[in-house]
Amino acid sequence: MQDADSPKPMLALVAHDARKDAMVDFARRNATKLADYRLVATGTTGGRIKEACPQLDVTPLKSGPLGGDQQIGALIAEGALNGLFFFVDPLTPMPHDVDVKALMRLALVYDIPMALNQATAEILLRSARLSGLATSSQTPEISKLRQ
Repeated sequence: MQDADSPKPMLALVAHDARKDAMVDFARRNATKLADYRLVATGTTGGRIKEACPQLDVTPLKSGPLGGDQQIGALIAEGALNGLFFFVDPLTPMPHDVDVKALMRLALVYDIPMALNQATAEILLRSARLSGLATSSQTPEISKLRQ
């Protein structure tokens, strides 16, 4: 699950506009735990987390609607991502809804731990599975794709 060049597992942080404050707050409160990971995030979310938590290793990608969701999806397909924290706003229609669904579909297909809200993110951050310490329940075919 990890990039051979880095001993740290990788997490993706994504948040819809109405949930960005919650994601930044989550990152602040959990900065010590998140420091154990390389973080990638969609554009604005990544920039806000970097500003709030300069000690974290955050790589901002493109904005979600401009390709950031697909960039994270590619990391999932390449086997580089250990988890996805995607704080979704269920009350606002998204013009790039197809991208969001594609990203969530890839997380499901590749059996990547995924938190869609803050409560689940807190639980996953404490999980041995997320840090790559526990065995995955993936199908053999998907495991082969990761090698």
